[in-house]
This record gives sequence, structure tokens and C-alpha cells, in this order.
Amino acid sequence: MQCTGSGSMPKETYFCTMLIQDGYAEKGMRRQLVQILKDKGISDEKVLQAIEKIPRHLFVDSALKELAYKDMALRIAAGQTISQPYTVAFQTQMLRIKKGDKVLEIGTGSGYQAAVLLECGAKVYSIERQKELFDKTKVFLAQLGYAPKMVFGDGYKGLPGYAPFQKIVITAAAPVIPEALLEQLAPGGLMSIPFGEGDQQKMILVEKLADGSFTQTEMGDFRFVPMLHGTQRP
Repeated sequence: MQCTGSGSMPKETYFCTMLIQDGYAEKGMRRQLVQILKDKGISDEKVLQAIEKIPRHLFVDSALKELAYKDMALRIAAGQTISQPYTVAFQTQMLRIKKGDKVLEIGTGSGYQAAVLLECGAKVYSIERQKELFDKTKVFLAQLGYAPKMVFGDGYKGLPGYAPFQKIVITAAAPVIPEALLEQLAPGGLMSIPFGEGDQQKMILVEKLADGSFTQTEMGDFRFVPMLHGTQRP
């Protein structure tokens, strides 16, 4: 991977500086994080391997680097958060990712969830409503070697032109289950959605049956930022 820059910027651009700072200490902290996730019930080996491989500290502000491998959510740009590693692992494990699955992600955010899905073998399509985050994350993921299909748009609408999807993951709290996303879920497909308003939501696993009907299973309580309609530009 080459360093990139422009004008009179020094060779050590911010991307390059970030990318070379993944050493033994960070890898050791990721191994410790994986053990924490195992202790909390994460058992999918693909998910655990992805968490151990992906340098989460590069997805957060450098001022928060020391907190990157704590099992906690952290603030990122545009007033959003990067979900705690357990939440990312839990939602990914819920979806039972198989190699080649088409996965629609609602809320790209920092790109960390998309990277985990890609490491698990999924083909990822991701929607981000915040233009500031979309522009930043698209470039950043490419620098790390990840290439999801990223779209700036309204997550409530999904991506009908790319449907159906075997799996859908929603990374914000939805007050309703969007009808458009149910329609874009393939028969036999799974959707992970934090459902409800207020400070705490229920994680729901939605399964679309062969006859087009749906089942819903509650999977525990979580906290997410709200899922909003439309798009947002700076």
C-alpha cells in the first residue's frame, strides 16, 4: 500500500501515519478483546477472526486510540458513534454470514462493521446518510484495502436496484421496521435491527420465510443512535 498526498504535504500523510501504527501492542490488545467477546458468548470463528485482524484503532480519532480496544462505543464524526465491539460481533453473528452472501448495511458510519462483514466473506452494500461520513469512510476503507459498494442515501429506502439481499444489518435504532427493507430481503434471509425509541432498544432478528411471511425473535437489549430519514450534508 502506497502513501498518498498532495501539494506540499509531507510523505507521512495522515492515512500513512495511521496505517503504519499497527504493531505488536495493538495486535495484543485485539487478542485480549477477542477473549472478552468469547467470554460474553461470541462463538462464530469468522467473526472472532475478523475482530482480531481489523485495526479498530484506525477507525477512531487518534485522541481515542487508547480506548479503541475497550468494549465500548466511541464518538466519531458527524455526531455518530462506532458501536462497541460486542455489538458489532453480536449483530454479525446473528446473521450467520456465509461466503458470498449479499449483505445490505444501513449506516456505514466509521466503516468498521462493513470491514467485519467483508472479512467474514460477505459482499457488502452500505448506505450512509451523512455526507461527511460517507466521503471520509469511502476513502478510508479503500486505503485499508476494503471495497464495499457504498451509497450516499436514505437507509429507509434501501437499495432496490441491488436487491434481493440475503442479509440486512441496521446499525441505528429504528422506530419501525422499514417496509422497503423487508421487501428487499430475500426469502430465507435474515435482518438484524435494533428496534424501538428512547435510550434502549430491543435487538430483533427478522427472518423472511419462503412464503414471504416473517418471524421476529428478540435477542436482547442494546443502545444505538436513532435511525433518521433522508440525507444530511454539512
